[in-house]
Amino acid sequence: MSVDGYLDRLKRDGRIVVVGASLAGLRGAETLRDGGFAGTLTMIGDEPYEPYDRPPLSKGVLLGKATADHTALPRRRALDAEWRLGVPASGLDMAAKRVRLADGDEVEYDRLLIATGVRARPWPHEREAALDGVFVLRTRDDATALQKRLADGPRRVFVIGAGFTGSEIASACREREIEVTVAERGAAPLVGALGGVVGEVAAQMQRENGVDLRTGVMVTGLEGDSAGRVRAAHLSDGSSVETDVVVVSLGATRNTEWLAGSGLGAGPRGIACDAGCRAFDIRGIVTDDIFVAGDVARSPHPLFNYQFLSLEHWGNAVTQAETAAHNMLCESVDRRPHMWIPAFWSSQFGVNIKSVGVPSMGTEIIVTQGSLSEHRFAAVYGFQDRVIGAVTFDDARWLPFYQQLIESTAPFPPQFPTVDRRPEGARPVSADFPDPSVPTHGPTVTLSGYSPADRRITFTPGRH
Repeated sequence: MSVDGYLDRLKRDGRIVVVGASLAGLRGAETLRDGGFAGTLTMIGDEPYEPYDRPPLSKGVLLGKATADHTALPRRRALDAEWRLGVPASGLDMAAKRVRLADGDEVEYDRLLIATGVRARPWPHEREAALDGVFVLRTRDDATALQKRLADGPRRVFVIGAGFTGSEIASACREREIEVTVAERGAAPLVGALGGVVGEVAAQMQRENGVDLRTGVMVTGLEGDSAGRVRAAHLSDGSSVETDVVVVSLGATRNTEWLAGSGLGAGPRGIACDAGCRAFDIRGIVTDDIFVAGDVARSPHPLFNYQFLSLEHWGNAVTQAETAAHNMLCESVDRRPHMWIPAFWSSQFGVNIKSVGVPSMGTEIIVTQGSLSEHRFAAVYGFQDRVIGAVTFDDARWLPFYQQLIESTAPFPPQFPTVDRRPEGARPVSADFPDPSVPTHGPTVTLSGYSPADRRITFTPGRH
């Protein structure tokens, strides 16, 4: 059968399975229907809920301004799909084109879209993680449980990890006038994502808002009382903090374990795919019937030295899913590459933080507008004499301009005279990112090398 004939049959009465019923899976499915796919569409999700939005969970839901059951994602169109919710995928048979489910069922496919995303990394010591009062925050159920505990008025919340999620949790606690301690093994909050220069601004923001911020320390253990409730956290500097709520915010784990032994190029770094979102197998050979999108994907980007990037970004999940779905229904000559420029935002302590590009690739930084001390500024990151990323605190109007510089591989430092050159922004300085071999909490962009078959990664928890 010709390619044209196969695609016609696929669109008319083929079987497409989407594993992962969250943002990327939903937008991918909608794009398939918009692209003329009229066959059988099956949506597989490990949670019992239809797709919902995650950013409000660490913001409005924790503040009690919204409830988790009102975070459903808006639908662009009717899907006419078979929903298999609350039953995770447990295996993949690439030769037989079957997805195995945890309940023993199997679902056949002609083409497969994997959008299984990430999950919160738990506290690594199971007995301590099981103490009453120890939480993570990723799902609707997580947010509901944590919000109820915050509403009960705990004496103190202890947050492990000062990445974006940990910092947003701390912000929500202070807005609710709850005492909060944050422990970060790096030198400052957000240091893994934005570097030490900007991290120091984030540290000032936290302390000015009453956060008890402890940096350069690790949590060595969580202590419970005789009733199994958490009562204290012990730190590597010998100190202890009494607390009745602990939120573990140690970043994310990509949901790839179900693919072990499948032959797909999947591991702790994610699922490797080409620029057209086609998955690689473990030999580095691209497949033509399995596509990947969202947080679980790692794909090469020409603007960033063709390194594989893993992006935990809302916008990336949408655009990559749309690209994958488009390419699933097209001949190779009509396929398009996923070229989205990473972008991210966070709201904490009354400040809106936005970034574009890959700041964590940067070796230098220059403040181009505003002032670090006033917590209102734009700063640009440089790598090998070109603009690689930018971040703004309450100054987002400049981001489209800096995105243009990134896309055009403009020279660093930026060559224009209109910047507000305060003394602190007069010349580039080291961006002060930590040694990449030392884990920090919460980078939203992960550079993961050049090999699609590379599955090596280690995670060192807080306790040694």
